[in-house]
Amino acid sequence: MFRRRDYRPWYRVVFEALWPRGGWWRAAQYVQHRMRRLPGTPEQIARGIFAGAFVVFTPFFGLHFVLAALLARLMRGSIIASLLATFIGNPLTYVPIGIISLQLGHFMLGTRPTGEVNDSMFARFGYAAADLWHNFLAMFTDEVAHWNDLKVFWDTIVFPWAVGGLIPGILCGLICYYLSVPVIHAYQKRRLAQLHKKMEKLRKQAEAAE
Repeated sequence: MFRRRDYRPWYRVVFEALWPRGGWWRAAQYVQHRMRRLPGTPEQIARGIFAGAFVVFTPFFGLHFVLAALLARLMRGSIIASLLATFIGNPLTYVPIGIISLQLGHFMLGTRPTGEVNDSMFARFGYAAADLWHNFLAMFTDEVAHWNDLKVFWDTIVFPWAVGGLIPGILCGLICYYLSVPVIHAYQKRRLAQLHKKMEKLRKQAEAAE
């Protein structure tokens, strides 16, 4: 009953996740349109956008929605706006976000990544995932759990990324906030004027009918 009428093979699902229908520009326009129509004051919506934009710079993939919603609630911002703002993080932006955050994080911590970050980052994700899977299977077999790759992943990727993502995350959030407030305010004002104009027209039609 709730299945899609058009069956999509797995490769199409993956492709549309990397490149949505109509392209990323059209998807961005849709998100922008939805942002402006959200309920709440411009400041509340903008605080939600700040939360979503900031969370994108954290390395906690799979938890961005949850973290954005929690931060938006803490800031008394729009939770829906925070979820939509996580769209800033997508396959086109995650690589530069990761490289900038990692390099800045290692600089702030006074550490150095082993090897080139942009060459080994994806490999370390893979090694950490393999360690997790191996350790999961080890709970049901006689295999010994391995934590070495996970520790390397934490020391060279997760922790430096989390530290280095603070500054660019805050900057991106502030830029999004101060750009969003006047745009949303102008849109809400224009929409309210259109609503008043429509109500006035209906009132005049009702008076003429009498």
